[in-house]
Amino acid sequence: MKLIMVDLDGTLFDTKDVNYLAYQEAVQQFGYEIDYEYYCGYCNGRYYMDFLPQITTKDRDVLSEIHKKKKYAYGKYIDKARLNSKLADLLRLSKEEYKIVLVTTASRENTHDILHKFGMYELFDLVLTHEDVTKTKPDPEGYLKAMENFGARPEECLIFEDSDVGAEAAMNAGVQCFVVKGFT
Repeated sequence: MKLIMVDLDGTLFDTKDVNYLAYQEAVQQFGYEIDYEYYCGYCNGRYYMDFLPQITTKDRDVLSEIHKKKKYAYGKYIDKARLNSKLADLLRLSKEEYKIVLVTTASRENTHDILHKFGMYELFDLVLTHEDVTKTKPDPEGYLKAMENFGARPEECLIFEDSDVGAEAAMNAGVQCFVVKGFT
């Protein structure tokens, strides 16, 4: 079985503005601010529990509430997302020969919102989100689950990622990774 696995934020879509604005709206309700440059450089594409405690609070209940409000606000800013059309075209062309899987640390709700908004949901044979794993990248759990689901071996797979933690997760899964660095 041949398998292509792709990350969402920063790889298939440029969502930094969407996520920044949604997080900014959410944290402001609790009296905090997020600097845009700091968000883009340190937070974007990462699991909220890995960066929000450094800029807001360590109170897990408050962090959970901030994240709920962020997920709700996401839809307001989704028009600011940009599709990586070259990667999307490559995935469409590969569909006959490969199963296509999305593996993301994003929430199921936000992932489904953006895939439906851009008419991309049907492209994927499987979508794995944060709710489908117990460990986030750089742990390879999401990639290993996708491979297990389709009975694919690492040498039959390709991964597209944009971040160091994503590339590390690919390496930890034993799969060749192509790193996406910016797109127009």
